[in-house]
Amino acid sequence: MQFDILTLFPDMFTGPLTESIIKRAIQAQQICVNLYNIRDYATDRHRTTDDTPYGGGAGMVMKVAPLAAALRDVVKHPVTAASSDTPQTLTVLMSPAGEQFNQSIAGELARYDRLILICGRYEGIDERVHETFIERALSIGDYVITGGELAAMVVLDAVARLIPDVLDAESITEETFSDGLLEYPQYTRPAVWEGQAVPDILLSGHHGHVAQWRRQQRLLRTLAQRPDLLTRAVLSTSDRAFLKTLGWDRR
Repeated sequence: MQFDILTLFPDMFTGPLTESIIKRAIQAQQICVNLYNIRDYATDRHRTTDDTPYGGGAGMVMKVAPLAAALRDVVKHPVTAASSDTPQTLTVLMSPAGEQFNQSIAGELARYDRLILICGRYEGIDERVHETFIERALSIGDYVITGGELAAMVVLDAVARLIPDVLDAESITEETFSDGLLEYPQYTRPAVWEGQAVPDILLSGHHGHVAQWRRQQRLLRTLAQRPDLLTRAVLSTSDRAFLKTLGWDRR
């Protein structure tokens, strides 16, 4: 899968792209990440990419011409390892006004051959860019950060880990949000640390009982920490029966 990222600050991506799982995925050619500096598409001597807003107001607005030129250039480039002769591309603006990003959306985006991620800055982008090029706008939460770079990193990381072979499939199936529930508690050696012991069930070697305990722990943790998730989680009859013993009643 290919990620094309348009930004005013490409150096911000150095750390995330050269460490851990993302680094290994790039080296293994499971994903490709291209960074485009929007300033390179400005035509004046100062490489200006922003200007004051029409109608007045605080702050600056990203200009339409450099962004449009960058986007038109990016789409001309071939997609690395496309799954078909007609690669599926999605152009996404990172914006606090966008749809709130979640695991379900990450799964949707992972089905594309290429994501073009635009990192907004200042008071935002000229609306004409949005109307002409943007197919989806995403936010990573109901708060404002200084630019879309950090948000783009989050989207890249969340989507890349869903690409086949980037992670073991088993690592994804029961993790937080995979089916609408939070993940169960995890333990490793030693079995006892400062008087705190690992639950006996995990040391029993009985895989069926361990699986049941983990499922119930996911339900219990979700009820305690994120009960809102239960209204749309995938629940079995036994899940519902267990939740009822905890006082939960789905209306």
